Amino acid sequence: MQRFRKKTVEIQAVQWTGDNIVEIQEFMINSDRGPHYLSGFKNADEIIGIDTLEGQMIANKNDWIIKGIAGEFYPCKPDIFEKTYESI
Repeated sequence: MQRFRKKTVEIQAVQWTGDNIVEIQEFMINSDRGPHYLSGFKNADEIIGIDTLEGQMIANKNDWIIKGIAGEFYPCKPDIFEKTYESI
C-alpha cells in the first residue's frame, strides 16, 4: 500500500457564527450561488446552505466556509478545520 501526504496549500475561510450572513455573502461573491437560509429545519436560523461541487451541503453554526484552490466553496466542521489548518 502506498502512503500519501496532503500537499501544502493556502486557503481562505470564514467561520459561520449564526449572524454574519453578510460577511459570508461577500466572501462568496464570485460563486454561482451564495449562502442561503434553509427553511423547514428546527434550528433554521443557525444553518445555511452552501452549494459545493458535490451538491448542496449544510453549514451549521460554528462551521467554517472554505474557499478551495479551484475557487469552490464548502463547509468544514470546527474540529476538522482545527486539525487540518493553521493561521498564517
